[in-house]
Amino acid sequence: MGIGLRYQDERHVFTECFEKNVHFLRYPLLERTGAVRHGISTRLDGVSKGDLGTMNLSFTRGDDPKNVKENYQRMGDALGIPPESMVCSRQTHTTNIRVVTQKDAGKGVVQDCDYTDVDGLLTCVPGICLVTFYADCVPLLFVDPVRKAIASSHSGWRGTAARMGQVTVEAMRREFGSRPEDIVAAVGPSICGDCYEVSEDVIQCFRDAFSKTVWNRLFYKKENGKYQLDLWKANEQVLLDAGIQKEHLAVTNLCTCCNPGLLFSHRASGGKRGNLAAFLALKEDGR
Repeated sequence: MGIGLRYQDERHVFTECFEKNVHFLRYPLLERTGAVRHGISTRLDGVSKGDLGTMNLSFTRGDDPKNVKENYQRMGDALGIPPESMVCSRQTHTTNIRVVTQKDAGKGVVQDCDYTDVDGLLTCVPGICLVTFYADCVPLLFVDPVRKAIASSHSGWRGTAARMGQVTVEAMRREFGSRPEDIVAAVGPSICGDCYEVSEDVIQCFRDAFSKTVWNRLFYKKENGKYQLDLWKANEQVLLDAGIQKEHLAVTNLCTCCNPGLLFSHRASGGKRGNLAAFLALKEDGR
């Protein structure tokens, strides 16, 4: 099909999908588990206007709520997941994770949330769809096909330095008995190392969080005194350290900042943007 995405290399990490007149992205690695429905939105095929155009999935960016609800309906139709089954995060760059139950169905989409400061969601309830939000930060998706459990986490630079991926794996093990070697995981579309310039204080957090042996893979200093930071490689390292097997891990090659016409990017837009969303649900009765 091809929707004009600019990839970092030629690997087929993603499948570009078009269902019910909506473009979205899927990971073949997650699909092959046979356990989940999932997708990551693009900014195409919604009804929002202006800088939020068109598939904005956030109620906090100043959009008309009717537009956002219509966008959820369109994504739900494309994925085969009703909005009444979706549960949204309330992200504030923490490593807080919420265990989602059937009682949470619809929170953040068709009913108000009764929680905040939640950057990760996990569940073992079939049919419940976990929804997390992005516009340069890193989506982390997890599927345990053995214990039938899933998780979705938001990992910006603060979350990555705090090892959000490892926190999520540990939560899956604690709540559901998941073994890291069984978990299939994906690092999603986000800002690439070539686009992500950061300051010394950010890099110091990464020096504190990661072994010196991997620093040269994660960041380097430039002549202007700033650094280029690779959140993709940092999150890959976190997940490998957490016990995820390399063959069970898909790492993005798709940059939000390099594709501002197709993916929302905070940095590329100067903050004038909507939000992408990752959707992840356990299939009901294996369907």
